[in-house]
Amino acid sequence: MAFFGNDAVNRVNFHSGVHAVAAGAGGVFFFAYLLHAGVSVPMTLAAFAAIVAGRFCLRPLILPLGKRFGLKPLVIAGALLAACQYPLLAEVHGLDGWLLALCAVSSLSDTLYWPSYHAYFAALGDAEHRGQQIAVREAISAIVGIVAPLVGAWALVTGGPRITFAAVALVQALSALPLLGAPNVRVAPRAPGLVRAASRGFALFVTDGWMGACFYYVWQVSLFISLSRSLTGYGGAMALAALVGAITGLLIGRHIDKGGGRRAVVLAYAATAGLALLRALSVGSPWLAVAANAPGPFVAALLLPAEMTAVYNLAKASPCPFRFHILTEGGWDVGAASGALIAAGLGALGQSLAISMVLTIPGAAVGAWVLWRYYGANPGAVSVDVPIELLTEPPHPP
Repeated sequence: MAFFGNDAVNRVNFHSGVHAVAAGAGGVFFFAYLLHAGVSVPMTLAAFAAIVAGRFCLRPLILPLGKRFGLKPLVIAGALLAACQYPLLAEVHGLDGWLLALCAVSSLSDTLYWPSYHAYFAALGDAEHRGQQIAVREAISAIVGIVAPLVGAWALVTGGPRITFAAVALVQALSALPLLGAPNVRVAPRAPGLVRAASRGFALFVTDGWMGACFYYVWQVSLFISLSRSLTGYGGAMALAALVGAITGLLIGRHIDKGGGRRAVVLAYAATAGLALLRALSVGSPWLAVAANAPGPFVAALLLPAEMTAVYNLAKASPCPFRFHILTEGGWDVGAASGALIAAGLGALGQSLAISMVLTIPGAAVGAWVLWRYYGANPGAVSVDVPIELLTEPPHPP
């Protein structure tokens, strides 16, 4: 399997697997625990919008850090800072100072981690094996997701939030270990032509952020409420969903690398739109909600390789993958904050969360159109690579 031959990508995928343990045992309960702790539905969604708005404002500040230290230290720092979210989450009781601190730390950790992570993965990966390398990452996350939510739910009920989230924070911190032996990647001092190179990625991430808010985050709130706010029921539903999607990504990733990008796009976005409708219809029904939740990782396993193969190849072919992802992640923040605020507003007006989930469909249509054009021009999902500098020591400014 040639796509396993890249040691640096294997290390990043190992890191992602450990990160997925923390996300499955703790992160997946983020909204559920806020609701459990007395935060209202509109305020929970508004808190998420505040987190992504904070990320949007902070993002430009990380470019000097990337130029000074390279990408790997930023990924590690972001992973470690993300661990600090969980002890704060355990202390939230309604709209209080702990919630504000949680939003601030989440914004800062996400700002450091995600653009750096995506740029790092894009720079280290191989364009000809991109779909399968992404699919391996998503398959690891899906397999971990079968067990982690069950463990997290059991720990929350039996040990309480402080012990549970402290353990999750430790696992999140340990996710940095596989990266220690990986190479660093230099950030170019200048990147002429970046805005043009990032335009498609920015448009795609705006739609992805919108879909993420409506299809994923609003759904987490709706699912928890539909399951009578049961942490164990919610954890079980998430574990069942992970079981459904554990191997799908490997198949779709290979399909993309062999030139099936457009077919993958049609399948992924049609499945996303269809599942969004089913989820909207399931609001308030426990059994229908569990059934509508189960195909989620299956749809993600279709969607993420189709989308991120294009994004990572565009990033690697751009003048600077790091700047590319700073811009495109800003687009994600715009889309996600807009979707979350609309959902919060509708909730405050007493409207059903089903309306917000239906709003996934326009985002899916735009995202599919952007990717349809990309794979038409790149049928093998292969973009032209540009040389990158791998470093054994952090770079210094010229």
